[in-house]
Amino acid sequence: MIFDKMESGEFEQIVFCQDKASGLKAIIAIHDTTLGPALGGCRIWNYDSEEEALVDAMRLAKGMTYKNAAAGLNIGGGKSVIIADPKKDKTEAMLRAFGRFVESLNGRYITAADVGSQPEDLDFIYQETDYVVGISESYGSSGNPSPVTAFGVYRAMMRTAKEVFGDDSLEGKTVSVQGCGSVAYSLCKHLHEAGAKLIVTDINEEAVERVVKDFGAEKVGVDEIFEVEADIFAPCALGAILNDQTIPKLKVKAVCGSANNQLDDIEKHGQMLKDRGIIYAPDFIANAGGVINVADELLGYNRDRALDNASRIYDQIGLVYDIAKEEDITTAEAADRMAEERIATMKEIRSNFIRTEHDILTRR
Repeated sequence: MIFDKMESGEFEQIVFCQDKASGLKAIIAIHDTTLGPALGGCRIWNYDSEEEALVDAMRLAKGMTYKNAAAGLNIGGGKSVIIADPKKDKTEAMLRAFGRFVESLNGRYITAADVGSQPEDLDFIYQETDYVVGISESYGSSGNPSPVTAFGVYRAMMRTAKEVFGDDSLEGKTVSVQGCGSVAYSLCKHLHEAGAKLIVTDINEEAVERVVKDFGAEKVGVDEIFEVEADIFAPCALGAILNDQTIPKLKVKAVCGSANNQLDDIEKHGQMLKDRGIIYAPDFIANAGGVINVADELLGYNRDRALDNASRIYDQIGLVYDIAKEEDITTAEAADRMAEERIATMKEIRSNFIRTEHDILTRR
């Protein structure tokens, strides 16, 4: 069953990690390393089952392949999950045990932060392996990638506004934001400074109140966010929230947010949005700022360079819209095609034969 899933999804490797002393139970999924080593965060979550954890790891890993390729990065896609409650079970021993498993892959997989893991957690992992990015700034790293993720989403939203309204100004636009976490907070700050009106929601009342207080946002109930009248809807919380039930409720012209895997069914729900005339900014294009930021560490981190590269998400999302219009396909399909074409092109380049000294010596 697992090999069937790997074959159908074109996965290279799945690694199951167990350490009894620390209680570690983890899965590392490496999807594709055509462009370079697989990079993707470590999610710590109290999954209901091991199968659920595996499905999540594989889904997220494949998403990273597409995200990294579309962002123009020379890295592949991977993801890891640790089955644990991040509030109760996370320990130094567990994180260091995980780091040793990452080290055993000898650079095929590079980990980073994700849901349930923070830069200070990565610091423990870093004690066991160099194959980790996004550790604390005190180590000369980039630190928390959330602000850069938010900046990239903001740039994507500007280009989306241009596509829908004719110019990229967000002044006077109403943006409904689902989720008020760290990325969403930074995004709301950009939108507030740009003169946008904010309507927000979150299951965390404290997080909502912070955005209301700092940016004058209007708050609504968790279920109400889909039905508010706005110009742009920004999903910044859970995935699969664009589905049969929610899409018919939307009263917006566009969707552009930071959440991963926003479409419950990429083909079906991408088409539903298109049929309703709602422009969808594919999530793995819009939210690539975070991985762009941490990937810059592989070059020796330079924040100005990272921000400049994240700013180019504006152009990348524009290219997606151009492809979708030219070929009369959904923007979700256009984004996938753009990523797949880059991987295919680079695969051909990497297959070129280059003579080495070893080749010459063995011919003699």
